[in-house]
Amino acid sequence: MTAPIPVSLLTGFLGSGKTTLLNRLLKEPALADTAVVINEFGEIAIDHLLVERASEGLVELSGGCVCCTVRGELVDTLLDLARRMPALKRVIIETTGLADPAPILQALMAHPGLLGLFRLDGVIAMVDAVNGDATLDRHEEAVRQVAMADRIVLTKSDLGEAAAAPLRGRLERLNPGAPVIQGSADRPTAKELLDCGLYDPSGKLPDVERWLRAEAAHDHDGHERHRHDHDHHHHDSRIRTVSLVHDRPVPFGAIETFLDLLRSTNGERLLRMKGIVELAEDPGRPLVLHGVQNILHPPARLAAWPDAGRGTRLVLIAIDLDEDYVRRLFAAVTGKPMTDTPDRAAIEDNPLAIAGAKL
Repeated sequence: MTAPIPVSLLTGFLGSGKTTLLNRLLKEPALADTAVVINEFGEIAIDHLLVERASEGLVELSGGCVCCTVRGELVDTLLDLARRMPALKRVIIETTGLADPAPILQALMAHPGLLGLFRLDGVIAMVDAVNGDATLDRHEEAVRQVAMADRIVLTKSDLGEAAAAPLRGRLERLNPGAPVIQGSADRPTAKELLDCGLYDPSGKLPDVERWLRAEAAHDHDGHERHRHDHDHHHHDSRIRTVSLVHDRPVPFGAIETFLDLLRSTNGERLLRMKGIVELAEDPGRPLVLHGVQNILHPPARLAAWPDAGRGTRLVLIAIDLDEDYVRRLFAAVTGKPMTDTPDRAAIEDNPLAIAGAKL
C-alpha cells in the first residue's frame, strides 16, 4: 500500500509573507514533486501569479475562502492531484489571510475520499513582526491561526530580536507547543519547517515529545504553570493549553468515553488535540490520537513505543475551555480519585446519566 501523501497547511494573516516564503521554499530540492494549492479571496485572483515556479502542480482556488465556500472544491482538487500526478510527494495549501484552519483540517482528517490518500503533516502560521501585535488584538482569526499551528514563523523581523521579543513571548503564550522560528532571507528551510512530526501511518513517530511538546506549558507533574501577563489581550485570554497525563495503562473503553464526552460538551471549543495512549489491552503498541474540534482522526496504532516514556499524554488547545470540567472528566475515566467526582463506572453504567452532563 502506498504511503499517504503529506499535506502542509500554510496560513497567516494578510501580509504576513506566505507567498514570499513559498517562493523560496519551492526552489529547494527537498520540495521536488510538490503540488501547491493557492486560495485567493476575491473575483480576481493574483496570488498564483506571484509564485515563481509554475507547473501542473500549481492549482488556484478563487472566489472564496478555502475554510468555507470552496472547501468542496479543495477536496476535489486534492483527489485530482493524486490521480494525475503519480509522482506526487507533498501538497502545500496556502490559505487566504482570513482563513480559519479548523474546517480545512477537518476535511483532511474526516473526508472519506481523502483518508488513506493524504495525511496532515502540520500547520505553519506566519506572523508579521511589524504588525503582528495589532493584528492579534483586532482579529480572532489571526489568534486561531497561531493557536492551531505546529510551527510559527516570525517574518519581517529585521527590526531586531530585542524589539521582536515581546511579540515572540506573546506567541509562545498563545501556543506553548509550537516553536517560533525567526524568519530571514534563508530561514526557515523546508527541512526545519515541514515534517512537523505528526503521526505517519507508516508507523513512524520518531519524537513524541516534539510532537506533543506538553512540557512547554506544564511542569513535571502535568499541571499548567500559571503564566502572568499584565498586558491582557481579549482574544489571547480565551485560549487555553491543557496537558493531561496518566502514568498507567488505560482501558480503551475509558479513553473512548473520555473522547465522546469531551467532544459532545466542548467539541466546538477544541482547536487541536494531540495524544498518545498506553492501552491496557495492548500496552506495547501505543495509540495515537489527533483531533480538530469535534472531528477525531481515525485512531491509529504504532508498532512500538518510539522512546522510553510510556503512559497517556494528551495536549488540548482550546478556546473558552472549562479546564476544571476536563480535568475531572479525565480523572474519572482513568480511575484517579477526586473529591465530589464520579468514577468511571458511574459515568458509563448509570442508566440515568445524560451524555455530556456536567460532572
